[in-house]
Amino acid sequence: MKKQIYVIGHRNPDTDSIASAIAYAQFKKKQGVANVTAAMAGQPNPQTRYILERLGIEPPVYLADVNPKVRDVLNRRPVTARPEVALRDALGLFHRHGIRVLPVVDAEGTPVGVVSLLRLSEKHLVAGTDRRRGVDTSLRSLAACLDGTFLSGGPADEVEHLHLFIGAMLEESFSSRIEGYDPATLLIMTGDRRSIHQAAIERGVRLLVVTGGLPIADELVARAREKGVVVLSTPHDTATAAWLARLASPLSLFMEPGFERIGVAEPLEHLRLKLLHSQEPAVIAVEEDGTIAGVATKSSLLAPVPYALILMDHNELSQAVPGAETVDILEVIDHHKLGNPPTNQPITFMAAPVGSTCTVVASLYREAGIEPGERTAALLLAGILTDTVILKSPTSTVRDREMIAWLEERSGLEHLAFGKEIFSACGGFASHGTPEQALRSDFKQFTAGGMQFGVGQVEVVGFDEFFELKDALRDCLRRVKEVDRLDLAGLMVTDIYTETTLFLAEGKNEIAHVMGYPQVEPHLYELKGVMSRKKQMVPHLLGVLGKVQA
Repeated sequence: MKKQIYVIGHRNPDTDSIASAIAYAQFKKKQGVANVTAAMAGQPNPQTRYILERLGIEPPVYLADVNPKVRDVLNRRPVTARPEVALRDALGLFHRHGIRVLPVVDAEGTPVGVVSLLRLSEKHLVAGTDRRRGVDTSLRSLAACLDGTFLSGGPADEVEHLHLFIGAMLEESFSSRIEGYDPATLLIMTGDRRSIHQAAIERGVRLLVVTGGLPIADELVARAREKGVVVLSTPHDTATAAWLARLASPLSLFMEPGFERIGVAEPLEHLRLKLLHSQEPAVIAVEEDGTIAGVATKSSLLAPVPYALILMDHNELSQAVPGAETVDILEVIDHHKLGNPPTNQPITFMAAPVGSTCTVVASLYREAGIEPGERTAALLLAGILTDTVILKSPTSTVRDREMIAWLEERSGLEHLAFGKEIFSACGGFASHGTPEQALRSDFKQFTAGGMQFGVGQVEVVGFDEFFELKDALRDCLRRVKEVDRLDLAGLMVTDIYTETTLFLAEGKNEIAHVMGYPQVEPHLYELKGVMSRKKQMVPHLLGVLGKVQA
C-alpha cells in the first residue's frame, strides 16, 4: 500500500510554514513522488491569505488532526446480504469470501442486523423436537433452494412455519405420523409413492414436494389444484431436498438485531475499545448517512495507517498537528532549535540555521537543478521576506540573501518592493479581526525546565494601534494562559521600521526583576533591536525563566 504523504507545517501557521509546505510538496512531485499533498494544521492568517490570493495559489488541505480514524483501516467493500436472502445463499457468501460476520442491510444499505458464522452454527444445529421438524421459509425461497418447479400453486413471499415429514413409509404409518398437526402447516416430502401423494393431497397439506424429478399422476395434480395443495417437483433426492429445505429459511430469522456500530469518522481508539471490551466479533462501521461502510474486526487494528507526514518549519510534537505522534513521520525540514521526538526508523532531518524554512526549500530546488516555476518562486520569496522581516531580523543569514537573489530572478519580483507590499497590506491588528485572533494567529508554545510558556508575535508599523488595544490584549493573554495551562503567556508587538518590540506578558511577575529590558509599565517591556522570536525572544525568556526558578 502506497501511503498518502502530507507535507504540513505547525499549528497556527505563518507564511513560512504554509509556503514551505506548498513548495516542498511541489518539489517532491517534480522528483516523481506522486502521492504527496501540501497540508496545513490551521487556517492561514491574513498575511498568508493575502499572499496566496496575490499569487493565485490555492491554500493547502486543512487537517484539523491526523489521529487515525476508523475509515483509515476499513475495507470499504463489505460483503452484505438482505434480510430475505435464504440461509443457503448466506452460507455461500461466508464460504466464498472467507468471512466470519455478515451484515444484513435494508434496501437503502442501512445495517439492520448481523449474522456471525459461530452464532449461526449454534442456532441452526440446536436440538429439539420442533427444531427437527420446523422449516421457516416462503414458498418462493423454498422452490429456489430446491431448484423446484411448481406443478400446482405458485410462489409466495410470506414466511411460513412448516412441519417437515418424509413420506418413506406405508400410507397407514404415514397418516398416523402426521395426526395432530394442522394440515395447513405440513410440508410432505417423498419420491414416487402414489399412496403418499394421494393421502397428503386428500388431507389438504400445505405443500407436497416430489423428489428425484420423479412423476406424479396428472389426476393427482388436478386434485391438488382443487384442494389448494401446492405441489413442487425437485430434481434432488429426498435426503438432499430435506437438507436444502432447512437452508431455505430467510436470513432475518438468524440475524442479531442488536450489534455494535461506529462512525467512520470516529477515532481508531474508539474502535479499539469497542472490540476489546465487547463480546462481539466485529463492529459495523457506518457512513454519516447511516449506510454501511465496512466491517471492522480485531485484525483491522493491525492495518497500517494509510498516510504519513513530512514536518515543515517545526520539529516538536507540541507544535505539530494533533495526532502527529500516532503516524509515521518521514522527514523534517526546519530552521528552529531541536526538540524533536524519537522515530522508529531513520528519516531525512534537515534543520539549517537560516531565517526561513523557505530558504532551505529554495536551496533544495537549486541544488537539485529543479526550476520552481514563477508562482512557486514568488511564494518561497514571500516566506523568506515575512520570516526575516525583509531581512531586518537578526535571524537573516548570507544564505537567505543568496536565495532571495535567486528567487527574484525566477519570480520576476524585486524583494524590497514585494516585502513592503506584503507588510503594508497585512500589518497591524485590524487585519486579524479580534484581538484574540491577532494573538492566536502566530502563537507558539515552548518548554523550559518543566515550565510551559507561549509567545505570539504581530508585526506593526508604529505602536498607536497596540496602545489602543493593550488592555483587551492583556485580557486575551490571561485567557490563553488559563486555557492552555501556561506559566507565562506573552505577545511580541514588533515595529518593522524602528526594529523595536514591545513585549506584553501575563504570568510570573518576578520576571520584571530579571528581564534585562526597560519596563514601560506593569507587564509591558521595551526591547530595542529585538525582532526575532526564535533567535532573540525565546532564548532570552529561557534564561529569564531559569533565573526565576533558581
